[in-house]
Amino acid sequence: MKFSLVHVADVHFGEVADLNQIEALESLVPDLEPQVTVIAGDVSLRARHGEFQRAKALVKELERTAPVYMIPGNHDVQWWWRPFIPFGRAAKYEKYSSYFGPVLCPTLDLPEAVIAGALTSHGVAWGSLSRNPRDIAVKGHLPRKEIERVAEVFRKADTAKLRVLVVHHNVLRGELSQRMGLSRWKVAQRRIAACGADLVLCGHDHQEQIDILMDGPVVACTGTLSTRSRGGRAPVFYHITADTTSIRAAAYRWEADRKLFRRTDEYVFARNRVTGEAGVTSPVG
Repeated sequence: MKFSLVHVADVHFGEVADLNQIEALESLVPDLEPQVTVIAGDVSLRARHGEFQRAKALVKELERTAPVYMIPGNHDVQWWWRPFIPFGRAAKYEKYSSYFGPVLCPTLDLPEAVIAGALTSHGVAWGSLSRNPRDIAVKGHLPRKEIERVAEVFRKADTAKLRVLVVHHNVLRGELSQRMGLSRWKVAQRRIAACGADLVLCGHDHQEQIDILMDGPVVACTGTLSTRSRGGRAPVFYHITADTTSIRAAAYRWEADRKLFRRTDEYVFARNRVTGEAGVTSPVG
């Protein structure tokens, strides 16, 4: 079994999108030969029609190589339509759904892997409130029902398949931001570690990071493909491959002067074929 995916997030079509990066990604993906490209949220900046239309064009181009799996991020949610209101939530996702379908976090079952998403982007909601005003409509929340649904998908999957969880908000504390993407993050981490995932894909923090969560799944947080990369760092996306014994993640880092992504760091994680447990990470190169 060998499986390959491309992992991107936080494209942020709008005035901060870097079209040179988008075009370079579109040109490079066919050479990487992924079985799926995962976009872990925030394809827009302000959930505008024009931003979603450009994101739709990106998806169509990437689909020329492989299926595209995507979920909404906090910037894709029209939270101002339903702040704090537990019913009628469809209005918050109406624009996003009109372009990318009514199922916000679908399940994609492939011969080598099963990919399931958990919705963490709820806008202004009780579950994501904090004492910090800057967290309003930014912080994510992982409801118990969401992760239980994903755990059931993984439980039913063939044990030989790679089990991939996709969320938008960063699961690990950001190295530069020192911020957790999810509210009640300790509970969220325990739920994610116990859900049966081999690999967790996320974004939101605008800085790349990869590590093991609680001796369980590999967590890959990809960087942004926009001008909002944290700390002035070069934007990054991941090319991740897996077989029955390992998970490898190669970072492709943006070189602005050459207008291309160059493969740089590579990380290797041991993987148990039956249980999906991850081992110790080791940087290569």
